[in-house]
Amino acid sequence: MLLSAAPPSGPRPAKEVRLREEAARHRDLTPPRTHPSASITWLGPAASNPALAYRVTGDRAHLDESRRWIEAAVRLPHWGRAHMPDHDLDAGWLLHHLSLAHRWVGDELPDGVRALLRYKLLLQGRRMHEFAVASEGRWWSSSYWQNHNWICYAGLATAGYVLGKEEWTERARDNLGTVLDLMPADGSHAEGVVYWRYGVPFLAIHLDLLKEAEGVDWWERGGFLANTFRYRLHQTAPGFAFNVDHGDCHDRRSGHSAGLYYRLAAQYGIAEAQWMGDLASGELLWQEAAESGVRPGILPEAYLEYLWYDPSVPAARPTETRAYFPDLGLLAARTGWDDDATLVSFKASPGGGHTAWATSARHRAELGWETLNQGHHHPDSGSFVLISQGAFLAVDEGYSNRKRAAHHNLLLVDGQGYADEDRYHVYQDIPYERQARQRDVLVDTEAGWAHATAEIAAMYDPALGVRRLDRTLVFTPSGRLVLLDLAEAEAEREWTFLLQTDRPTEPRPDGGRLIRSGAATALVQRFAPHDASVTCEVTEVEANPTSSTPDLRLTRTLHTLRSTAPRSSDGLFLTAITPGGASAGERIACPEGHGVTFTEAGESVLLSPVARRIRTSGVSADAAALLTSADAAPYVVRCTRLELDGHVLLDVTEPYTGKVG
Repeated sequence: MLLSAAPPSGPRPAKEVRLREEAARHRDLTPPRTHPSASITWLGPAASNPALAYRVTGDRAHLDESRRWIEAAVRLPHWGRAHMPDHDLDAGWLLHHLSLAHRWVGDELPDGVRALLRYKLLLQGRRMHEFAVASEGRWWSSSYWQNHNWICYAGLATAGYVLGKEEWTERARDNLGTVLDLMPADGSHAEGVVYWRYGVPFLAIHLDLLKEAEGVDWWERGGFLANTFRYRLHQTAPGFAFNVDHGDCHDRRSGHSAGLYYRLAAQYGIAEAQWMGDLASGELLWQEAAESGVRPGILPEAYLEYLWYDPSVPAARPTETRAYFPDLGLLAARTGWDDDATLVSFKASPGGGHTAWATSARHRAELGWETLNQGHHHPDSGSFVLISQGAFLAVDEGYSNRKRAAHHNLLLVDGQGYADEDRYHVYQDIPYERQARQRDVLVDTEAGWAHATAEIAAMYDPALGVRRLDRTLVFTPSGRLVLLDLAEAEAEREWTFLLQTDRPTEPRPDGGRLIRSGAATALVQRFAPHDASVTCEVTEVEANPTSSTPDLRLTRTLHTLRSTAPRSSDGLFLTAITPGGASAGERIACPEGHGVTFTEAGESVLLSPVARRIRTSGVSADAAALLTSADAAPYVVRCTRLELDGHVLLDVTEPYTGKVG
């Protein structure tokens, strides 16, 4: 499709309008005569979109516009200025887009311009290829889980196919095969939503080129591409405009790629992806373009939307409300998709996810290569994001250069976060054994329960002697949240519970705290410990999100609620968060285990994630969790025996998780 500029058959009038508008968007701008201090990635689509528009419409004004930007780009001696000139993202973007422009309109350009374009592509492609060979085992050349790898190799491949340079296309193809084999089959991406929309389209671009140029169809290879839309979908905030900002996220608006949605919809018949593509290229387009902090942004994808849209694919609004992605240890649960619905996203895994962590360790041992670049990963295992009533309530830090657990909804031990943090590559060179993980995951799509326990003790400095730090999170069918944090250490430690919000939480007479964000609210209740000291502090997080623009700075202000328990070798926090104006929860008296009930909703949560013994009036359960709601069957986690009001409902040898009865 890309090389031939031939989209799937069928009408696409809205996509043609988008293409023509994008092709004309830069007409009032003067192309730079010298290399700007900032990134020049945008020069590529400034040339390719009008080139495609000329192919589609025959309007020579588009050809003239494409030529203006081609001439500007090819006369720059280097592609990229502040960071790795000729060898990184600027060069990758321009190789891709200008090679397509050469293929689409090269024969229509004056001989001198065409010759200069071909020469420049050959020069830049050679520079990129030589760098990839020389740096193998270091940086993007072998960073298989990283957007720089995908973009630079896709650019090299595009140039190689257009110019007939098999050495370039073969190396790029070999790398693509490795990437597809190593990416998590569940479709998750540790760099987060913003870098998903920035990088993954180039994997799809490369697959499209490979199939068209060589007849090699790798769309089913590995499983990542087939499942990655589902990951992106469940990192979408209710109402669809915003994203959950785990990982490095410049802002909460940068997340949609209509072109990629359409390509995944066409390839795999995903009706929800088709629907999201229509939404992103229509109702949400200009607001994302205006508010997104990522450049070039969503507008330059017009050429992909035109070529990848298949009008024969039906569109359907998403309905699935629960999902779990085991490689990233990511649990997402929501009450619905409308603007005022409630969503929680909760994650815990090794750096980069289980596959990347284990495979990169093998590469290090067997090849001496560093293949896992952790620059966009955060010390956030055990943290969560809560969105409700159209607002972010429990929030993430977004983008940072000096990453710290204290910027997330986590726990500190003697005031300390993760070992070896407070740097950009937060997981680099740490022991392989230092891994977080999720266990006891329940994702119930019938009644609406979600449950998981994050094990994060290994992430703290061994000198602290933390033997256990487990966080259990339960999301109820009505959207309430229950958190149980259990900690053990070899000596007495000071345990601190952190909650990050956009505005200071407000104290209530009953000891609770109110989160407020615009008209949205949530009540935070701490049932244990009773003697914690509580403070609310301002936390400033600063980042430079792109090395190609070194003067750019982003600053986010967090308001951190800190609840610190007296020193003890055992720590326990039992917390409930109730969104909106719903009535508060109450603690259940438990001789063994811990519980919270929400009378108004008829929901009760009983937990014993370690001992797996729950005893209350009328309840005897050997289980990690018992979850009940009015007039519905109970749900259990790792349960071997359940007795309610004298009636034995379950008695098995192997632990069972799911619905009882």
